[in-house]
Amino acid sequence: MKLRLALPLVLLLASLPLHAAKKEKTDKEGGSSGWFDWRGPFQTGVSLEKGLPDKVDAKSPLWTADFPGQSAPVIANGKLYIMGYLGEGPDLQEGVACFDAETGKMLWKQLFNDFLSDVVYLRYANSSPAIDPETGNVYIQNSSGIFAAFTADGKPLWKHSMMEEYGRMTFPNNRTASPLIDHDLVITRGITAAWGAYGPPGDRFYAFDKKTGELVWSSSPGLLPQDNTFTHPWLSYLNGKRVFYSACGDSSLVCVNARTGEPLYHTAVAKAGAKGGINSSVIEYKGNIVVTHMSENIDTSDVGRVAAFKIPAEIKPPSPVVGQDIDDKELEQWRNPAGSLASSPVLVGNRIYLVAESGDLLAIDADTGKTLWKKQLGIEQRQSSPFYADGKLYIAMYIAAASGQTAGAGGSGGETIGNGELFVVKPGDKDAEILSRTVLTGKCYGSPVGFNGKIYMQTEKKLYCFGKKGKNPGLAAAPVPEPWPAPGEKKKLQIVPYEIFLNPGQTQAFRVRALDANGFTVDENVDPKSVQWTTFVPPTALVKSTIKGSFNADGVLVADQNNVPSAGQFQATLGDLKGYFKGRILPGVPLMQDFEKYELNQDTSKPPPPAVPNTLEPPTPFAYPPLPWNAARFKFEIRDKDGNKALVKTIDNKRLQRGMVFFNRPDLKNYTVEADVLTEGNKRKMSEIGLINQRYLINLKGNAQVLEVTSNQELFKQSVPFKITPNEWYHLKTRVDVATDGSGMIRGKAWKKGDPEPDAWTIEVPHKHANEEGSPGLFSFSPQEQRAWIDNISVTPNK
Repeated sequence: MKLRLALPLVLLLASLPLHAAKKEKTDKEGGSSGWFDWRGPFQTGVSLEKGLPDKVDAKSPLWTADFPGQSAPVIANGKLYIMGYLGEGPDLQEGVACFDAETGKMLWKQLFNDFLSDVVYLRYANSSPAIDPETGNVYIQNSSGIFAAFTADGKPLWKHSMMEEYGRMTFPNNRTASPLIDHDLVITRGITAAWGAYGPPGDRFYAFDKKTGELVWSSSPGLLPQDNTFTHPWLSYLNGKRVFYSACGDSSLVCVNARTGEPLYHTAVAKAGAKGGINSSVIEYKGNIVVTHMSENIDTSDVGRVAAFKIPAEIKPPSPVVGQDIDDKELEQWRNPAGSLASSPVLVGNRIYLVAESGDLLAIDADTGKTLWKKQLGIEQRQSSPFYADGKLYIAMYIAAASGQTAGAGGSGGETIGNGELFVVKPGDKDAEILSRTVLTGKCYGSPVGFNGKIYMQTEKKLYCFGKKGKNPGLAAAPVPEPWPAPGEKKKLQIVPYEIFLNPGQTQAFRVRALDANGFTVDENVDPKSVQWTTFVPPTALVKSTIKGSFNADGVLVADQNNVPSAGQFQATLGDLKGYFKGRILPGVPLMQDFEKYELNQDTSKPPPPAVPNTLEPPTPFAYPPLPWNAARFKFEIRDKDGNKALVKTIDNKRLQRGMVFFNRPDLKNYTVEADVLTEGNKRKMSEIGLINQRYLINLKGNAQVLEVTSNQELFKQSVPFKITPNEWYHLKTRVDVATDGSGMIRGKAWKKGDPEPDAWTIEVPHKHANEEGSPGLFSFSPQEQRAWIDNISVTPNK
């Protein structure tokens, strides 16, 4: 009997990552216990804690809180942090809230407006926070791409607008990556279309210094993505390197050096484009990476599978920015026909527990891929992943089982409309026993989490806590990470920040590190004054450009005073060691852009790769848009229009028919943006063309014949009628005013170019919680092969 009781723990420990299972120490010995990441300390949704509840009852929770969302909580030092949202319609704000984990009292919150997104709320799970065990700081990314760090008490440390700074795109499915902390880095991901080599859309990773918020590296390891994904990377070691494995939006599996961002290898997992990217998180088991998806397979027309891919022993990436492409047939060890769109598996010993999209709970042999048993819990599972502890699985189902539907012993069915269900399941060798099931208020998207004898679960309506008061004597000791590997000889330099953004005359200091061949830091503080700094143009660059700036005697970059845009790279050299950073310099306010200085030296019929020839028109000369502009490449070109040069929305790539461009800093405020705009077409077919001011879009919609103000496409949108004649120039002017109480007024006016400016604004839209800052930009949507033009852009201070 003792052997039988001990066996599950032995199997569980055998499945844990080596660096997490080697040693443990209790809080009294100085360890830091908590649930710092939504996948837990072993990256598998597994806890070693004992004494968690066998039953949960929504009618008698320990506490509830009115903080709806689609997230999973993280916990440290008696505090629970979770993403969520408050308010409705235009006043909906999303962010992080901190609660007393014992009582449910809200201690603080940091919320942000959703802006310039097409996110549809209450459809899919979104991100979860992450806690740094070293500092206790909390990291978040919300749906519109605010990536931020806070102290445990809610004090802001730093933030980035991933959309405005790095070209992050939003999608209606709202899949937003959760931060991943590794040593001194915090890593995030997203589909981005920025500038330079990152102009084409890509599923990319970004690593920031967790304390300063400076970008340390960025990586583009996959191919053209079909959809965004929030799959969580798996940290590990490979051939002496610190790496992570992740599924991607192009239905591939990638391996990346976590210290440098260098792609190591990638392999196709599913047929790209069949159903989008892969969203379930991967797990590592006995030299294999297990991937779960619901796309069409490469070699069959079957949809979905769980498959194990062998980690290759030898990897030879062709360059520091391109990983080795390995055929999936060389790596696949086994496959199981079950699949899931977004629910991630749990690994316990040699068992994989997965809730399939059909609502079935499956037990899969991790060595062979064979299904050992399955049990129906519901009729559908959207996003939520299981949590395992104390011999039990805690599983939240998207909707509750219909009354009368059999789901095994342990309780009765409940309402399906608007509610989810939380199960407690005890898995066995041949079946699973349902210990408890209860209907929660609101559908379940996020995942349940257990800590200190309690189970926490957030629904689209509220946050629940189940269990007993006080400290749980069965609380597991905190795992102690494996010691950081000792570095080898110096082989290269790492420049921090890796990417910069300046206005003319501004300065930027850098930290210089010396790294070994595997990317580990040998010298943290190389003197920048000892480094030789030279401009660098990559051989593969389509636009040969350099940053207009120079280094002073202190090793500080000084941007030129000339109010002209520039972008490029610098190379740092110290003996045989080299390192690089890239950056942009954009004119400050006031600024003017009329495109007349650009030379139309490109040909639409002979574009350099990865662009393809434009077959919709005869060969046409063009110029690339300003290189420093974020997300302009491939979506816009400079062409001749009636004897003048102007920016035009491209129409040859259906994937890029919607274009949003940012051309200055995200912390600008109190400015006016105006430009000349035109849509081609006829009375029935026109495009849209608009300006972005302080995170609002003021847009002329040709087909709808309106002037519209919007931010989130679903929640914040107002318009007024405005007659738009195709092939005629208009002047569009926008302004945002914010009062001291935080309310604001968004204003726009349009009139035919050449006519006197009207005194009154065409549209004025109030906003209770106004956006207080944001980069100026432009927008166009050309779905019917009708071009839209923009010229004579200006940004001036409000008067």
